[in-house]
Amino acid sequence: MKLNPRRWSLATRIIAGLLTGAAAGLVTELVAGPAPGVRWVVQNVTQPIGSVFLRVIFMVVIPLIFAAIVLGVAEMGDIRKLGKAGGRCLLVTVVFATISVGIGIGLVGALQPGSRLPPEKRAELVAQYGGAAAKDVATAQQKPGLTDALLNLIPTNPLNEAVNAFNPKHTGGGLLAFMIFSLFVGIAVAALPGEVGGALLGLCRSLFAVAMKIIDFAMRLAPICVACLGFSVTALLGPSILQTLGFYVLVVVGGLALHQFVTFSLALMRARKSPRQFFQQSREAIAMAFATASSNATLPVSLRVAEQNLGLPPRIARFVLTIGASANQNGTALYEGVTVLFLAQVFGVELTLAQQITVAVMCIIAGVGTAGVPGGSLPLVVSVLVSVGVPGEAIAIVLGVDRLLDMCRTTLNVTGDLVCAVIVARDEPPEPTTEAAPA
Repeated sequence: MKLNPRRWSLATRIIAGLLTGAAAGLVTELVAGPAPGVRWVVQNVTQPIGSVFLRVIFMVVIPLIFAAIVLGVAEMGDIRKLGKAGGRCLLVTVVFATISVGIGIGLVGALQPGSRLPPEKRAELVAQYGGAAAKDVATAQQKPGLTDALLNLIPTNPLNEAVNAFNPKHTGGGLLAFMIFSLFVGIAVAALPGEVGGALLGLCRSLFAVAMKIIDFAMRLAPICVACLGFSVTALLGPSILQTLGFYVLVVVGGLALHQFVTFSLALMRARKSPRQFFQQSREAIAMAFATASSNATLPVSLRVAEQNLGLPPRIARFVLTIGASANQNGTALYEGVTVLFLAQVFGVELTLAQQITVAVMCIIAGVGTAGVPGGSLPLVVSVLVSVGVPGEAIAIVLGVDRLLDMCRTTLNVTGDLVCAVIVARDEPPEPTTEAAPA
């Protein structure tokens, strides 16, 4: 039977593209070294082709963030109907996201996976992703202090912050301020009657759908672009970048595992639920999440698991899991925090305390606005990178392994939704039963 790559899944084609490009780059680096001809091919052929994918992602960052955050928050308007249950859902979501980001940032700070790249290779990397990168790093290190950074979170002109979201010389709140503005819009819409805010929600749903369709187009280009990006990186940096990337993958997976089996287990025990029993009852949804890398695609299975296996009240399970598919993205928040700090270390960017707090806040908020589909977190990772002076194009370094990590973090996201539902349902009264009328 002949192999037909066209029939392979997108994940398989992306991985195949990465392996092919990286292998070709390694052979080129070993045979030719950093020859002028190799640099010319990278700068004029493979790097531009790979950048097509990145530019399409850049193109939809601002509209996607606004629509996703407004929808993610506004659709929690049902909190008023669910009373205490809705409040607990929101609290658990924020607490889990904060813990996950803390775990990720703590592991990166302790293990320093991005600092393992030799200085000469780091210089090659900075040169590869644009001569302005070094200036961006210097600018990022001159950002305002903690007090000014906190004040800049409230934008006086949200449109100006959106326009300057990717400008490293901008001294305002930038993208984080625009995210805060979107957060306020979502809260205001949730507080308005349906007939008043419905038009804006409809517009945001359409805008979100269009942005996701554009990302879908970009993902179709991903196998070829990833192959070119993999070649560009390995042809100049050789095996050292693969070793550094391996440490990065281990840190992400280790952080996800720590949150999955320690944080969630402690939360379940507090909710008087056996962790072992929970994971056994939820294994179908967990396996589905890993296979599809999509919280939205796993939602039907999660609902059935919550109601039939975990025995949760349907109204609680449906509310928490439906909202959680987009709003409770623990794994994505952890992944984004690790990725941003890892790439900052790779590029030699020393983050101040204010910048680390900014990264943590942005990752927590981005967890609410991340689409529950494969690759949905890439635009938001790019936006956080730019906010700390790392070139957005640097995402290409981790792009090849993103699909594997996407499967892992989606598993954590779906598990977090089910844990949240168990906690919210703990103190809820049993569902009223309707007795059949006598014949």
